[in-house]
Amino acid sequence: MEITNKLLKQIDEVRYLTAENASRYRAIMRYFYLQYQKMKQWIYKEEIYEELTNHSEFSNYTMEQLKQDLDTLVQWKNLIPIQDTSKVSTLEEYKNKQFRYQISQYSVEIERLTITLENLHVETASLEPSLLEKIKIELQKFKTMINQDEKSADAWWQDLNNYFKRLTQNSTDYINTFNTLRAEEMMKTREFLIYKDKFIDYLRDFIKGLQQNAIAIESILQSIDSTTEKMVLDKIIQYESSIPRFEFDTSSEQIKDNVYGKWQNLKNWFLDYENHESEAAKLFDTTNDIIRKITRYASQISESRNSAANRKEEYKKLAKMFLECKDINEAHKLSSLCFGIFNTKHIKITTPRKTESINSSIYDEEPSIITLKPRIKNYKEKSLKSPIKNNSQRKIIMLEKIMKIREEEQKIINSYIADGKIEFANLPTISPHVRGILLRWLSKGINSNEKISKTETGRKYRILEPQNKNHLCTVNCEDGTFTMPPYVILFED
Repeated sequence: MEITNKLLKQIDEVRYLTAENASRYRAIMRYFYLQYQKMKQWIYKEEIYEELTNHSEFSNYTMEQLKQDLDTLVQWKNLIPIQDTSKVSTLEEYKNKQFRYQISQYSVEIERLTITLENLHVETASLEPSLLEKIKIELQKFKTMINQDEKSADAWWQDLNNYFKRLTQNSTDYINTFNTLRAEEMMKTREFLIYKDKFIDYLRDFIKGLQQNAIAIESILQSIDSTTEKMVLDKIIQYESSIPRFEFDTSSEQIKDNVYGKWQNLKNWFLDYENHESEAAKLFDTTNDIIRKITRYASQISESRNSAANRKEEYKKLAKMFLECKDINEAHKLSSLCFGIFNTKHIKITTPRKTESINSSIYDEEPSIITLKPRIKNYKEKSLKSPIKNNSQRKIIMLEKIMKIREEEQKIINSYIADGKIEFANLPTISPHVRGILLRWLSKGINSNEKISKTETGRKYRILEPQNKNHLCTVNCEDGTFTMPPYVILFED
C-alpha cells in the first residue's frame, strides 16, 4: 500500500450526499447525471427548476433557493459553471451572469456509485457452479498465453478476473444472507419447510460443483511454474502500461502491483497458503454449516408441530376423564394425580449431606433440626449462666514460673556488670536472649529525656553516651556480630 497525497486529502465532491440540504442537492445532481447519460453536457438553471417543480416534493421550491444550491455545488466542485454570453445584448444582461452548468467527472462517478448502492438489494446474489467451470477453462489457457500477443493475453486476463470477481462477490453476498436476523427468523417459521428442500438441493449442487472444479483448478495452479507465471503476467503489465490514460501519475509499478495482487488472491482462493486454509475450503465448510442449520431448524419445526398435535390429543383424553368423574371428590383425586399439589412450599436446609449419592432418598438420611423462634418484637434469647472459674492456683504457678525466669536472667546480667556498669565495648560473647535484654534497656534509656530508666526488677540506671559519636565498637553474639556506638549502662544504686 502506498500513502499518497491523493489518498490523504479530503474529497469535497461527496459533501452533497450528507449535507443539511442533501435531498435538494441529490435531486439536482441526479438530473445532471441523467442528462449527461443522454449526451447533454450544458444545462441552464431554468431547465433544472422546471424539472424539479414538476414533482410534489419541490412544490414550494423557489428560483432563489435553486441559485443558492447551484452556487454551493459549484463551490464543492460538483458542477462546472460557464457564463453564457451568446444572447447578451445589454450590459445589464451581462451583469446578471446567465450561467450554464456541467457535471464534473468526479460527480459522474459518485452518482454511478450511489445508483449502484440504491439498487444493491435488487441484484440477486447466487452460487453459480458454472463460474468455477469457466475459471477452470480459462486457467487451462494460462500456458498458451506465452505464445499470444499482449492484447490477447490482456483480454484473457480480463475474462478470468471477471469470472473470479463474480464468483467471490456472489458467493459472499449469498452466504451472508443466511447470517442476517431476517433469515434466522424466516428459518424458524413453518412456511420455510416448503422451501427447505429447494435450498438444500441448491446448496448441495454448488458443493458438488465446488468439489469437482476446485480440485482441478488447484492442480492447474500447482502445475504453473514461476517462470511461466512471470512471462504471462509481464505481458499483461506491458499491455496495460501502454494504454494511454489521463491519470499521468499511474506508474508501471502500480499496475504491476495490481496485476500480481489479483493473481495472488486468485491462487490463495483455491490453494492453502502460509498455514492458512484456502477460501474455497472455507466456503465448502460454510455451505455445509448452512445446510446443517437449515436441517436443524426444519427438524425443530417438525418436532414442535408433532408435539403440539400429540399434546392436543392428550388434553382431549384428560378432559374426557374429568367429564366421567362421579363427583367433585373423585375429580380432586384425579387432579392430584395429573397435576400434583398446587402451591407447594419447598423447605431447604444448609446442613451438609453425609452422602452425595443420587440414589440416596431423603428417608435414608438423618433428619436436620431447625429451631423455630417466636415472631414477637420483645423476644430475646436466654443467655446461658456459667459460673466464674477460680484460676488462682494457675496464676500462682504462672507467677512462680515468671519469677524464676527473671531470677535466672538477673544472674546472667549481673555477671556482665563490672564496677556498677555494663560497657558494650567490653562485653564478651553473649547469647541472643541477653542481647535482647541489654538493647531493650538501652532503648528505654536513650528515649527518656534524662537518659534514665529502670529495669524489670526496679533497678535504676543511666545511659552514658560515647564522647566520640563516630567511634564504633563490635559486639560478639552467639549468632553473629554487630557494630554500635560504645554506650555504657551505669547503675545508680
